[in-house]
Amino acid sequence: MTDRTHLLAPDIAFRPAGLSDAPAFATALTRNRAHMRRWDPVRPDAFYTVEGQTARLTTLLADRDAGRAMPWVLADADDQVIGAFTLSGIERGPFRNGRLGYWVDEGHAGRGLATAAVGAVCDAARDRLGLHRVEAATVTDNAPSQRVLAKAGFEHVGTAPCYLHINARWRDHHLYQRLLHDDPPAG
Repeated sequence: MTDRTHLLAPDIAFRPAGLSDAPAFATALTRNRAHMRRWDPVRPDAFYTVEGQTARLTTLLADRDAGRAMPWVLADADDQVIGAFTLSGIERGPFRNGRLGYWVDEGHAGRGLATAAVGAVCDAARDRLGLHRVEAATVTDNAPSQRVLAKAGFEHVGTAPCYLHINARWRDHHLYQRLLHDDPPAG
């Protein structure tokens, strides 16, 4: 399901990210820079350029090819990026875990797109990767993201002090998980 494009809404596609998305990412991230500042690390100006996004996507796609990550985009009817969802830090063995990160364009927030996409990521984590668990973390005051995770079946499992360096300081984060199945690890 998530290795090809499918619609989350009549005008919104959920599909794998590709290197050709670099210009659309640069545009979308620049457009949302002020909106996402309170939840993002401080990034150099070069991050918001086509070259910066090409470098970021090159690394991310290499991680995908190595089985360490799965990146997707939300795209509008014009195939412009309006969000991103990444399962990273994928681990096999007895842990069978991945870390979820995501964002949705400010102009498309509140439509249920994030909840639907998080559900699609979890389906892929279970069905394609055989993962047991997906984890996510939010800055403690990011109530919209916490609602998305709750609606998508995640449970709050704790709070980590000074978890990530966000918006120029170490920030506490609420930690969440969604258990995907109880089967023993395959192979």
